[in-house]
Amino acid sequence: MKVVALQSGGGLSNLKIEDRPDPIPKPGEVLVRWHATSLNYHDYLVAIGAIPVANGRIPMSDGAGEIIALGKDVYDWKVGDKVMSLFFPGWMEGRPSLMKIAGVSGETLDGYICEQSCISQNALTKIPNGYTFAEAATLPCAGLTAWNGLTHTGGLIAGQSVLIEGTGGMSMLALQFAKSSGARIFATTSSDKKAAQLKSMGCEEVVNYREDEKWGKTIFKKSGGIDLILDVGGGSTMGQSIEASAFGGKIVSIGILGNGRKGQITFPKLFFKFIKMEGIAVGNKVMQNSMINAIEATDIKPIIDRSFGFDQLAEAFKYQESGNHFGKIVLEW
Repeated sequence: MKVVALQSGGGLSNLKIEDRPDPIPKPGEVLVRWHATSLNYHDYLVAIGAIPVANGRIPMSDGAGEIIALGKDVYDWKVGDKVMSLFFPGWMEGRPSLMKIAGVSGETLDGYICEQSCISQNALTKIPNGYTFAEAATLPCAGLTAWNGLTHTGGLIAGQSVLIEGTGGMSMLALQFAKSSGARIFATTSSDKKAAQLKSMGCEEVVNYREDEKWGKTIFKKSGGIDLILDVGGGSTMGQSIEASAFGGKIVSIGILGNGRKGQITFPKLFFKFIKMEGIAVGNKVMQNSMINAIEATDIKPIIDRSFGFDQLAEAFKYQESGNHFGKIVLEW
C-alpha cells in the first residue's frame, strides 16, 4: 500500500510517497481503506516541522473511509461500514487528561493519508448519513472543534450572538452549526468578496479586519456585545475578541492562526467586562457522536473550497498558505 510520510524533520519538500506492507488487524482492531482527508492548521504545522514528529510519520489528523477487514473480538463494526477518525483516539468521554490526549492523530500517532491502516475499533465513529468521504473528512478536527466550542463548552442558547473569525473550514462549520441553533451571527474576514459570501450564509454583520484594525470595537458597537466568541488567532486576535465581547460574554480559545502563539491582552477589559475564557482542543468521541446526530437532524453540509489528489499534499498545503480558501481543503483518492 502507499502512504505519504514526513521525512528529515519536516518541510513540504520532505513529504514523500512510500510503499509499505499491507497491514493486518490485531484483535480489537479493524482494517480501514481510507479515501479522504482534509487540511487543518495543525497538519500544516506538522508538515513544515513546527511541530516535531518521528521520522517517517504519516501526517493528517482527519480520515474517512470504509472498513475492509475485522480482527478478532470486534463486535461494533462490520465490513463495509463507513467510518471516520478521532483526533484524539484515546479520549472517549469525560474530561481530558494527559493520558487521554497523549495520542494525537498525525502527530504522536500515524495519521490518515495512507491507503490502509489498522485502528482500534474504539477509535472511530460512523460518518453522517448522506455524506461523501470528502465531506466526512472535514469533521474530526475542524467540525468537532466548532461543535465543542459552540455547544459543550460554549453552551450556546438560541438567540445569543456568536462571532465567527475568518473563513477557514472550522469557521464555516461553526457558522453553520450556530445558524442551525438559532444564533445571531457576526463575522470577520479579509476581503469584500468573502464578506458577501458570509452575508449570503446568514451573517448579520461582517467586518473586514484588514481594513479595520480595531474590528473588536466595531463589532461591539454593531452587536451590542457578542455573547460567544470562537477565537481562532490566539495572541493575534484575543485583544480584539475581548473588545468585541459582551459584558458577561464568553470567549472560547481554539487556535493560533497567523502569529498567534504569544500576545498581549489588556486585563482590566477582561475582568471589568466579566468575561469567561476557556481553551479547548477539538473534543472526545461522545462529542463527535453528538455532532453527527445534530448533522443528521439538519441539512448542514460542509463547504469544500477545493479538492486535491493523494499525491498533491504539498500542493494543497501551498494553497492553504495563500489564505484564499473559503471553507475546507480536502484530498480524495
